[in-house]
Amino acid sequence: MSVSPFDEELFQKACSEIVHKEREKNGIGTLQEKTVHAVLKRFYEPDTGHQEIRIGKYVADIFRGDEIIEIQTRNFNSMRKKLDLFLEQFPVTIVYPIVHTKWLLWIDETTGEVSKKRKSPRTGSTYDAYYELYKIKQYLAHPNLHLCLILIDVEEYRLLNGWGRDKKRGSTRYDRIPVRLVDEFYIGCPKEYGCMIPEGLPEPFCSKDFAQKAKISQSTAQLALNILNYIQAVTRVGKKGNSYLYQLTL
Repeated sequence: MSVSPFDEELFQKACSEIVHKEREKNGIGTLQEKTVHAVLKRFYEPDTGHQEIRIGKYVADIFRGDEIIEIQTRNFNSMRKKLDLFLEQFPVTIVYPIVHTKWLLWIDETTGEVSKKRKSPRTGSTYDAYYELYKIKQYLAHPNLHLCLILIDVEEYRLLNGWGRDKKRGSTRYDRIPVRLVDEFYIGCPKEYGCMIPEGLPEPFCSKDFAQKAKISQSTAQLALNILNYIQAVTRVGKKGNSYLYQLTL
């Protein structure tokens, strides 16, 4: 799918309001809420009256009276108790940002100097979501749960506080600043997981086939197929040696 010019305009507006207006006063990473989370919350709900709403003993990022939106950048396992409550009452959309292209900038803690940005060679994709989705696998087939995978380009600021001569190994990530909306994938039910399945798979196929087509590791492919089999997007149809064979059911 592709992002409309209108969505891109709204995204840039959210970036401007969070990064340039609210945070330039105090500097990057000085507020408790990280920038990616803050920008996405503004992007999906500009009205602050619908943000940070208490429901029971938990707080929803966005609540519009008839639906909940949770912005979750990592640690999906921490959502389980919240989902137990929210899903019984309202439709819940989990927005998960995936870094598509990243530029790295290094901060010298002693001088405050920031390095020139350098582009990371890695490109993110929807397949990156499988690691976190596995942590809430038991909720993925719930009729009230929806996913929104949003691909963004970011500038990532890191502190030169690691080890080694360049102090980069084991360094601390300070903050990530969104700079562009690349794509957005909405998954409303198990039948809509096509954006997380590579094209051109043989019939039947194994995890090695999935890994090669998706250009991911075989361990990630195995994790993906574990989830897809659970939500019945694929079906196990046999084995070849030690590998399970699958066919698509979408």
